[in-house]
Amino acid sequence: MSALQVAKLWLIGATGLSKDALHVYVALILFFGSAVLFKWSLAGWRPWTVVLVAAVTGEAWDIRDRLAGGIAIDLPGDWHDIWNTMFWPSVILLVARTTSVFGRSGSDRLQQPLE
Repeated sequence: MSALQVAKLWLIGATGLSKDALHVYVALILFFGSAVLFKWSLAGWRPWTVVLVAAVTGEAWDIRDRLAGGIAIDLPGDWHDIWNTMFWPSVILLVARTTSVFGRSGSDRLQQPLE
């Protein structure tokens, strides 16, 4: 079992959260955390891209671990994890780009080039 799998199992045990719930929490921490850390707008693509890269990398690592362990690949399950991870960051990105919930009005942002 890889270090990532051990860490995930520890996190599930330590928090009492399901694997799906952890995907959501990690996604939101990465999304908001990268925006705050790098002073990126929530309406820009950068925080969303950080989450996407993490989600795809994590699923690629899961696939590698399954192959190394002789376990069948579960592409529908991997897709489910990526979808589950990306859902709320995608919603927040769209809300930030089209409304004033997070600051300036969405119509102002839509006229600016993407970050």
